[in-house]
Amino acid sequence: MGKRYRPEFKQEAVNLVVKQGLSVKQAASDLGIGNSTLENWLRRHRKQEQNPNVLGETELAELKRLRKEVHLLRLERDLLKKTTVYFAKESVEGSSS
Repeated sequence: MGKRYRPEFKQEAVNLVVKQGLSVKQAASDLGIGNSTLENWLRRHRKQEQNPNVLGETELAELKRLRKEVHLLRLERDLLKKTTVYFAKESVEGSSS
């Protein structure tokens, strides 16, 4: 599997071509990445420009992180509910003795 790049790095690489006018070859060479890698990022960027409702790399990464966090919070909430029920039963049983 190829190397993973952070979304911010990808965006900066795309900006070198789109906003600063560097050629794909020059930008890729300067960053030490392959031409085809940068071309793929540019293709995704252009696709997103055409349809702004499509999430970008940064948004997808944030969405993934938030979904993971929500899952963890739900697990913690469920554990706290079960713990509360357990101790409530203990308290009731203990006071009736």
